[in-house]
Amino acid sequence: MIIFQAAGVSVPDPRGDGQDRVLLEAATTELTERRIAVIGANGSGKSTFLRLINGLARPTTGLVTVEGKDTVREVSAVRRRVGFLFSDPLSQLVMPLVHEDVELSLKATIKDKARRRQAALSHLATMGLSHLAERSVHDLSGGERQLVALTSVLATGQGILVADEPTTLLDLRNNILLQDTLFGLDQQVVYSTHDLDFAARADRVLVIDAGRIVHDGEPRGAIDHYRRLATTHPGGH
Repeated sequence: MIIFQAAGVSVPDPRGDGQDRVLLEAATTELTERRIAVIGANGSGKSTFLRLINGLARPTTGLVTVEGKDTVREVSAVRRRVGFLFSDPLSQLVMPLVHEDVELSLKATIKDKARRRQAALSHLATMGLSHLAERSVHDLSGGERQLVALTSVLATGQGILVADEPTTLLDLRNNILLQDTLFGLDQQVVYSTHDLDFAARADRVLVIDAGRIVHDGEPRGAIDHYRRLATTHPGGH
């Protein structure tokens, strides 16, 4: 279970006037559903909210726990439970070849190189990506890169996947493919998106606006709320 207890994030204002800039106002919520979407305008605080879940961002007020583990004091334990998928797969694909990148994810848990190679190939096969194993990550399509990045994340066996706008750079075919792949996983998935059809597939949707959770509920009501916000404030917040 993911629990936010008055968790907020502020940073020094770059204007240097001594005031802090609030990225996320104190939020208290429990995330228990299998599929949770987070929607909102660019700069609304969605990414900050997601990054709090695995310790990529640290709360400046309150705390966040994952299965009872504090994301600040026990960040290593949290990251063994939470995988993170970025919108741009090239930001997390660091090895030249596909199988090497999956192997890198397994390095901490499988010390033997031959066993690690076999495990990586097995994970790629499970995702239907065996044909890409020897390919350079730079020769892949955007959809293939995102699926390889997802395979590398899932290979470590975390029970929770956080995905920050994972379909943003994908064409329609690969967008649908990635969505279907995510929704076929056993893991709990918490994801942000601007694709309202993608959000509508979730069990629960949170709307974030100007650093605050302004709506939290079933998809239709949340999306309707977000549409009203966009109409009322067409320039952003």
